Amino acid sequence: MIQIFGTNKSFDTKAAQRFFKERRIDFQFVDLKEKEMSPGEFDSVVSALARETGSRADAIDLLIDNKAKDYASIAYLDDSEKESKLFENQVKLMKQPVCRNGKTAATVGLQQKVWENW
Repeated sequence: MIQIFGTNKSFDTKAAQRFFKERRIDFQFVDLKEKEMSPGEFDSVVSALARETGSRADAIDLLIDNKAKDYASIAYLDDSEKESKLFENQVKLMKQPVCRNGKTAATVGLQQKVWENW
């Protein structure tokens, strides 16, 4: 089952939902304003991205929205602190949408080429 994490205000999140709807692929939308990722979900997303990027630190950097208003609050932290700061402030700091296919695959932002292979 594919999960889409994002907010209803995010145009990219809406585009991701439309992508899967048009292909009649079942997905679960999780509005981060109502229910943020659990520690387990967050860890599985970071782990899946780390397999692609090579490290957890790179995966966290990929998840951080550098256009967010609160970006300065995380930009200059050590890598060890960034992960907990991002987890605590998912709505304000995370790039959207975050799509997860099971526990092994995840994407950040619009990644239609990757989704087509799912």
